[in-house]
Amino acid sequence: MKTYSAKPQDVTKKWYVIDADGLVLGRLASLVSMRLRGKHKPMYTPHIDCGDNIIVINAEKVALTGRKRTDKVFHWHTGYPGGIKSRTMEQILDGAHPERVVQKAVERMVSRTPLGRQQMKKLHVYKGSDHPHQAQNPEALDVASMNPKNKRSA
Repeated sequence: MKTYSAKPQDVTKKWYVIDADGLVLGRLASLVSMRLRGKHKPMYTPHIDCGDNIIVINAEKVALTGRKRTDKVFHWHTGYPGGIKSRTMEQILDGAHPERVVQKAVERMVSRTPLGRQQMKKLHVYKGSDHPHQAQNPEALDVASMNPKNKRSA
């Protein structure tokens, strides 16, 4: 029996919408990265973009386990003397662009190659419940019901 290798014209890409309200960030990011790569499909081929388009809404309501919201600190340097800066996860989630938390978590799980960058273009993250992709008729993907650990109760 020959090994099946998908061709780009054989791939069908669907649209899914995920509500991140109360979902644990790492579990959400791993599921989204798997769907972006297409590893959930039986026709998965490593060198072909087999993944689906994912829309994540309510990114500011994503949950973090433990004390990560207050204790997780991101540092960067401006390049000037004494220019080290830092920001906590809480400051990012309460700031102007909380969707970047989900984007970066998924980005760090996708390969850093031209194919990975192509797959990341299919991720659309919004901080509110509105999104401009109604015309694509996205299916709702209930991540919370897949595993009881996916949803974090306050």
